[in-house]
Amino acid sequence: MKILVIGGSYFFGRVFVMQAAKEHEITVANRGTYSMEEFGVRQMICDRRDVSVWQACREDYDVIVDFCAYEKGDVAKMLQNLPGNAGQYIFVSTVDVYRRGTGKVKDETAPLEQRALSGDAGAYIAGKVALEQEAAEECAKRGMACTVLRPAILYGPFNYAPREAAYIQRMVQDCILPHIMGAAGRFQFAYIGDAAKAVSRCLGNEKTYGQAYNLCGDEILTYDLFADELKRAADRNGITDGETEIREIAVPWEHAMAQGIPLPFPVTEEETELCSNEKSKRDLGMEYTLLTEGMAKTYRAFRGVYRA
Repeated sequence: MKILVIGGSYFFGRVFVMQAAKEHEITVANRGTYSMEEFGVRQMICDRRDVSVWQACREDYDVIVDFCAYEKGDVAKMLQNLPGNAGQYIFVSTVDVYRRGTGKVKDETAPLEQRALSGDAGAYIAGKVALEQEAAEECAKRGMACTVLRPAILYGPFNYAPREAAYIQRMVQDCILPHIMGAAGRFQFAYIGDAAKAVSRCLGNEKTYGQAYNLCGDEILTYDLFADELKRAADRNGITDGETEIREIAVPWEHAMAQGIPLPFPVTEEETELCSNEKSKRDLGMEYTLLTEGMAKTYRAFRGVYRA
């Protein structure tokens, strides 16, 4: 297949391109933070909000995969100015689009959040909700199939967001594992390799046309389980050639930020929002990587980075 990837050099998109480039002809359009040419793809360094980029893009594609649309208008500007055609548009959204505070496990039919929430998170959610509708409308105008993927919290190699990597860095460099205490929040992860596989299984798949899919593992996590799996991953993979033990330090969640420890996951039960992955299993044949396996791979990858 001939695929246009928008974004694709940072985390989710990077892993997808690394996998898909083995089988498909890929053009990546992004700001060029990281070179992708080593994977045998064509890279267009650009700003997606510069419409002249799309006006000059006259090729046809089987699929467009969009990893970096965040603000209302991002999809419309691109599709309205693209002279070439595409059979399918895959939009990467988030499970955060669902209406919060319902207390229910959300499947893909659950209502989306229409309220204006505060802060950067609120703006992010509002943008993704608006873009899902925008993508559906613009694709319908062009006769293009639209597929929406809603991943939960992504983790894995190449994730340089201050989530699991921040904890692994402390473990590798300081031999300390902060164990967040007293947090009642629950959350779901999706291993990055699984998320990339889900994109591949949507490519040209008519069953996915006009559909949305939650991408999340089977396990419901807490900060206690997160710390346990990090410690287990270190025990299996070593810290400094097995010479040093990692010391767990109990940190009440209320004190974590004052100590420079990120709290990237829900800490209270009120913040807990859970989703169903049954549709992705049924339609895409997804089998989600267990946290023990995924975190071992993640720790091993980042250990090499932080020991360098």
